[in-house]
Amino acid sequence: MTNFIADIKIPDSKLAVEAAELLRDHGDDLLWNHSNRVFLFAAMKGNSSQVKYDAELLYISSLFHDLGLTPAFRSPDKRFEVDGANAARDFLRSRGIPEESIRLVWNAVALHTTVGIVEYMETEAALMNFGVGYDVVGKNFDFIPAEVRKQVVEAFPRDQFKHNILHAFWEGFKHKPETTYGTMNADVCEMFLPGYQRPNFCHHVLHSKWEE
Repeated sequence: MTNFIADIKIPDSKLAVEAAELLRDHGDDLLWNHSNRVFLFAAMKGNSSQVKYDAELLYISSLFHDLGLTPAFRSPDKRFEVDGANAARDFLRSRGIPEESIRLVWNAVALHTTVGIVEYMETEAALMNFGVGYDVVGKNFDFIPAEVRKQVVEAFPRDQFKHNILHAFWEGFKHKPETTYGTMNADVCEMFLPGYQRPNFCHHVLHSKWEE
């Protein structure tokens, strides 16, 4: 893999390479290509906005952000985002990374689907959220020129990504649909699980044990 894609350098430190190898070992081509595209789009946003960010931590966050969907890292009872964040934390701690950096990566991974909040957090978390939104739903699509998008997709192909990523989400949390309550992931459960009815917040309020 070339170190530069669309003028963005792919981090190649020992830490970055080990994180990439972990995703390669436990993920598949879908998550590998998606995670790298997320990093590239996030870095482009950071460079264009002229904000200071740690490229290595942004890359590692991108590599881990969907790792919680994989059999090796999915838990029986936690949101997949938290599983990925915990995996990233364990990986970084095992390599003696400072807690401040670990906390930054944990936040970026755990909150990457928390629209309306994560974009106001640490720069790396906000940038990765941009990259995720850009790659998954085409948010702010015209921000990146077509020729640049083409370079990214040639390096990390989409290969029917729209349909395959939804199946990957479902496989990652079909055993724990309750963890999608209050998130966009409940839409995936509704799509794939016959008869699924998402929990309703208003119902919880009106039927709580409070007597009044």
